[in-house]
Amino acid sequence: MKKEMKEQVIEAIKANMAAYPNFYLVDIAGLNAGDTAALRRDCFNEGIKLTVVKNTLLHKVIERSGNEEMNLLVPALEGNTAVMYTEAPAVPAKLIKKYNKAGSEKPALKAAYVQECAFVGADKLEELISIKSREELIGDIVAMLQSPIKNVISALQNAGGQTIAGVLKTLEEKENK
Repeated sequence: MKKEMKEQVIEAIKANMAAYPNFYLVDIAGLNAGDTAALRRDCFNEGIKLTVVKNTLLHKVIERSGNEEMNLLVPALEGNTAVMYTEAPAVPAKLIKKYNKAGSEKPALKAAYVQECAFVGADKLEELISIKSREELIGDIVAMLQSPIKNVISALQNAGGQTIAGVLKTLEEKENK
C-alpha cells in the first residue's frame, strides 16, 4: 500500500473515531461470507458501523491521538481486527453476546473504548453489556428525583384533603400571629 493511501485510511479511521465516541475491537476472522453478511446487516440495524482495519494503521491512529487510555488498547492489535463504531455504548457488546449464545465464537471481543475508558479482553463483555447510555442515566436520575415528590403527593391524596386543609390552617394561623 502506498504512503498516500495509508494516510487516507488513517484519516478515515480518525474521522470515524471522532464521529463515534465508542468503539469495539473484534475478531471476525473465519466467518464465511453468509455469516459476515448477517453480522454486517445486524450491525447496520443496530446503528453500528463495522469496518475491517489494518492493525498497524489503527496503531498509528491511537499513537497520534495522544490519549493514554486509548493506548491501553494497543496489545489487542494482533491478528485480524474489525472495528465496531457506535454511539450507544452497550449495543455492540449485546450483539456479540447474541452471536455467542447462538453458538458462534465470532465475533470475539478483543478490546473496547467506551465512554473514554479502555476495556481489554473478552472477559470484559459482561461489564460492557451493563454500561448505560447517557440517556438511560438521565432517565434514572429523573426517576430518582420524582420518587420523593410522588410519595408526598400520594400521601396528601390518601388523606382525603384533610392534610392540605390542616397545612393551610396552620399557615393561616402563623400569618395572623
